[in-house]
Amino acid sequence: MKKTAVYLNGSLIGFHENGNDFVQSVKNKRRKGDLPFEVSITNYKEANEVHLNADEGRAMRPLIVVENGKPKLTSDHKKMLKSKKLRFSDLLKSGVIEFMDAEEEENAYIAVNEKELTQEHTHLEIHPSLMLGVCSALAPFPEHNSSPRVTMTTAMIKQSLGFYASNFKLRTDKNSHILYYPQIPIAQTKYTDVIGIDKKAAGQNFVIAVMPFRGYNINDAIIMNRGSIERGLGRSIYYNLYESEERKYPGGQKDKFETPKAETPGYRGDESYKYLDEEGIVEPNFTIASGDVLIGKTSPPRFLEEVGEFGMIAEKRRENSEAVKPGEDGIVDTVLLTEGQGGNRLTRVKTRKIMSPEIGDKFAARHGQKGVIGLTVDPCDMPFSESGIIPDLCINPHAIPGRMTAAYLLETIASKVGALRGGNVDATPFDGETQGDMESALKKFGFSETGTEELYDGVSGEKIQARIFTGVVYYQKLHHMVSKKIHARARGPVQILTRQPTEGRAREGGLRFGEMERDVLIGHGTTMLLMDRLLEQSDKVTELICSKCGTIAVNDQIRRKQYCPLCSSDSDIQEIEVSYAFKLMLNELIATCIFPQLKLGDKV
Repeated sequence: MKKTAVYLNGSLIGFHENGNDFVQSVKNKRRKGDLPFEVSITNYKEANEVHLNADEGRAMRPLIVVENGKPKLTSDHKKMLKSKKLRFSDLLKSGVIEFMDAEEEENAYIAVNEKELTQEHTHLEIHPSLMLGVCSALAPFPEHNSSPRVTMTTAMIKQSLGFYASNFKLRTDKNSHILYYPQIPIAQTKYTDVIGIDKKAAGQNFVIAVMPFRGYNINDAIIMNRGSIERGLGRSIYYNLYESEERKYPGGQKDKFETPKAETPGYRGDESYKYLDEEGIVEPNFTIASGDVLIGKTSPPRFLEEVGEFGMIAEKRRENSEAVKPGEDGIVDTVLLTEGQGGNRLTRVKTRKIMSPEIGDKFAARHGQKGVIGLTVDPCDMPFSESGIIPDLCINPHAIPGRMTAAYLLETIASKVGALRGGNVDATPFDGETQGDMESALKKFGFSETGTEELYDGVSGEKIQARIFTGVVYYQKLHHMVSKKIHARARGPVQILTRQPTEGRAREGGLRFGEMERDVLIGHGTTMLLMDRLLEQSDKVTELICSKCGTIAVNDQIRRKQYCPLCSSDSDIQEIEVSYAFKLMLNELIATCIFPQLKLGDKV
């Protein structure tokens, strides 16, 4: 019989006569406590290999050990755990529970609950929801959603704005958002309390109506009630940080916080320095806009000083202030003057800006149902119920069946019941309140058990000829806000190397016209538009070309002469318009000993 190869942390350490026996003996020793519980072992029978892993960085989770179709965790263990006579670590040492990583799980047959247990099963879940991570365990009823939506939920819970730290006023984080009125979800899981997210909430309970609204919530767009926004729904505050340090340079030179003088190279103009005090630092509570200097600073010259008019070396300091970035504005919140790591003076200026929801801002429910605001509507034009309740948000009905997020509908009913009952609803994965319980509770409160209501059109006042599904859903405001993304430019800075417009909003860059956009214009035959985008508005340059040998000619400004450096001809020099990137490529080819020649012809 062929021997089984044994690997430890990916390295071959030897061979064993019988791989199955070896795996079982390692597992038995681990369950007895002879081996650390972090050691995992996996048997790859097809490859005749056994892999032992004891390295760090592996995600592990606890499971109940099953032998002969019966779990080793008994009712006596549960009683002793409740009375605190037994600890979780005791169960681990006695082999009742063991930790498994993703690799060892390949050899396990895990039952979700005790009713499913058969003789083949090797392990049992402590609770089905323990298969989920921290973020997905916060989602209500995730077992009713398709798995990609649960994955999206976990990603967006991390992006939600809330109350991230109680000392946010004292902190100097680079970027931070604080939600004005954070709320605890009505439909919440048991993990909300365990994780402590209820003390640092990151969302609000919205009254929603699942209905289209004149096409403005097409696809994933959402309609929001302007009255709710004005009352503070979804309002947040954005903190931004600017900092500057008085650095020291070789030769005893250093930076200095001050208001630069008019003769300083790089002076921005009097208007830019209007908020600075005598120290050259802005004071709190000033309303600042793009281009305003917050920390005035001058630096020594980058190169050696030039000799002045009387033979003296005069230090010409340059402007190096910290100004508000393009497209940013706000109010100066806090100014901090302290020392950096090297003992240098360090200034930090924190600005704040109130961010009320506007068209283009992103919101998401805890079911991967993300969308941007398509329209904000006056409350008088919004649909309303018989009792006068106006929804805060309208979501398109088509967003739910295609995504298979049935849990969105369950949360709507559950939160509606919780709002009427005046308490939270248990929406723990695999273990929450059932649909039947919630439907009967709605009926008891005098509402339709289907969760639908009759709504009236706010514009015409007529009854809408359909029953509209309404309730409460916990929505999160995400930090993708349109005011931080909106960007346009006409003229602006260009890169020194390629002479093409810079990239990115922060650098006042142009909007990239890529290869696929180019293909569209070629497909439509719009040649002049293509030329305008990729030449006129980009890096057009007029170059001199020798029509004899096809090389780039020289324009001698001093001698006022144009000639070819190769054939010394000055008679056949032609001006052509090319992209500067093309001219740069020719120069780079010449540098690699490749001689490109341009053949000139008449325009057709």
